[in-house]
Amino acid sequence: MYKDYLTFIKGETTSDNQKIADKTLEREINLARKIQTQLLNGKIPTFKGGELAGSSLPARLIGGDYYDFYPLVNGKIRMVVGDVMGKGIPAAMLMILTRGAFRSAAENTNCPAETLTSMNQALYEDLRTLKSFVTLFCADYDPKTGIFTYANAGHLLPLYMNGKDKSIEELPKVSGVMLGGIPNQVYNEISIQLNEQDIVFFYTDGIVEAQNKNGEQYKLERLIQTLLENHGNSVNEIEKSVMDSVRQFTQGVPQKDDITMVLLKVSKQKSDINSKDSLLMN
Repeated sequence: MYKDYLTFIKGETTSDNQKIADKTLEREINLARKIQTQLLNGKIPTFKGGELAGSSLPARLIGGDYYDFYPLVNGKIRMVVGDVMGKGIPAAMLMILTRGAFRSAAENTNCPAETLTSMNQALYEDLRTLKSFVTLFCADYDPKTGIFTYANAGHLLPLYMNGKDKSIEELPKVSGVMLGGIPNQVYNEISIQLNEQDIVFFYTDGIVEAQNKNGEQYKLERLIQTLLENHGNSVNEIEKSVMDSVRQFTQGVPQKDDITMVLLKVSKQKSDINSKDSLLMN
């Protein structure tokens, strides 16, 4: 009888300890989500002659997608969107490392290609140790001239919508392997001219690979059609339209991958911005 009582007490204690451990883990995960949400939903630069927007919806409580903006002293805005291999807490931890590397590189490099080269050098050993990688697309936009310069590290090419004829296509291809793929990788870049009403849509594959109840994917064609239908709207309205379209297509099927997008829309061909101080922050 006494042994049975001890066994009962021991079982209760183990159960209580497990409940405490579970609650502690839940609090820490929620804190991690809060931190990541704050980092991903930071201040978005505003400027004369255009507008920017960015959003990310993780498939789990926390995710591995990443986007960021960094106003430069020369008046340009450096922006990045990326996807860390994996999901959940490990991917989120690597996302934080990627963010730190981007902020440091953006401060000390002259262009998107140099930024990706610097980030790969900073992260390569850690990514190899963890057997992971990060795809990134990095770009500079100059509101004064309308020049859009970009480099790619294995990421999906953004979509470019011509404001004049409303055509949509991928940006011209520029090669570059994912971060963590090759040591001492040197990245290349391309520049294009953006004009009034042009839109550049950055995204991760969680959008086009979203599935409905029949296992069908959302696909690029639906995304393009949604962008065409909402071209005249603000970037925030376009962003919402894309999310609404994806939700309508999936019909409640649980999200399997993080969904992230960044939009740049030009409202005028040129602006008077010539310094970092001219950029206002929301």
